[in-house]
Amino acid sequence: MPMQTVEIREAIRQALDEEMQRDSRVFILGEEVAEYNGAYKVTKGMLDKWGPHRVLDTPISELGFAGLAIGAAMTGLRPVVEFMSFNFSFVAFDQIVSNAIKMHYMSGNRFSVPIVFRGPNGAAAQVSSQHSHCVEAIYGNFPGLIILAPSNAYDAKGLLKSAIRNNNPILFLENELSYGEKMEIPTEEYLVPIGKAKVVVEGTHVTLVSHSRMVNLCKQAAQELLKKGIKAEVIDLRTIKPLDIATICESVKKTNHCVLVEEGHWYSGICAEVAFQINEHCFDYLDAPIKRVTQKETPMPYSKVLEKETMPTKERIIEAVNQVLA
Repeated sequence: MPMQTVEIREAIRQALDEEMQRDSRVFILGEEVAEYNGAYKVTKGMLDKWGPHRVLDTPISELGFAGLAIGAAMTGLRPVVEFMSFNFSFVAFDQIVSNAIKMHYMSGNRFSVPIVFRGPNGAAAQVSSQHSHCVEAIYGNFPGLIILAPSNAYDAKGLLKSAIRNNNPILFLENELSYGEKMEIPTEEYLVPIGKAKVVVEGTHVTLVSHSRMVNLCKQAAQELLKKGIKAEVIDLRTIKPLDIATICESVKKTNHCVLVEEGHWYSGICAEVAFQINEHCFDYLDAPIKRVTQKETPMPYSKVLEKETMPTKERIIEAVNQVLA
């Protein structure tokens, strides 16, 4: 199969372009997505190719353009909404939660809302506390919403294409620090299924579960642990909701130990939900309590030194593994 080496931002652009080619109902809107080519250049060249009716710049009003897109989805269109940062989605919180997510249920299945909200989530580099939120645990509390968080270019393209074709509202969480990461992906069309996690490193001693940028951190930790004879299995969730607990439990039944890693905070976080479901479905296979490695319980500092201290690190993951294996 012919392959190409692309950055994550290019993989996302290809997914958008291919789905706009495939379905005339797909369009893009958000702040600076057209004239400026996107804040992170994800939509570079899209305005020139597709024109202002399918690539729309909006005013700085997330509440307004999220509502516009939800209304468009209810009429049968398939909008892809870019938030310059998912921190700004809080301004549109009522539209997302009260309308996009619930309209299908409230209308007795008369309306679907096939809409994708995409953009960078989590910390970047010294953007401080108001631009560093991880939103997945907040939105994960609401039934009717699918949440995706790819860690690489292959999954970013394949998952986004699947998301655009899906008839449900979807949060597609990217990461600013990952946009430039490269990998080989097929030149031919492919899809990545929603709701399916992936084992990215095989092991027998401990299971590491994470998503988005933390997957690469887990892979780095696994490489270090291997030098000490510890074989860690790394699972990339890819889809946060619905959770693929079957893949996780299959690994835990083999390794009998588990460490969960996320960029967000520990209280009511994704790790807390994964840990509960492991306890519910495969508790008897655990030889030690589950450990969590998360962002420390403080708003993100601006200081580069303190920011690093707050975030999960390879060293903290290795420490947690050593604790569960002790």
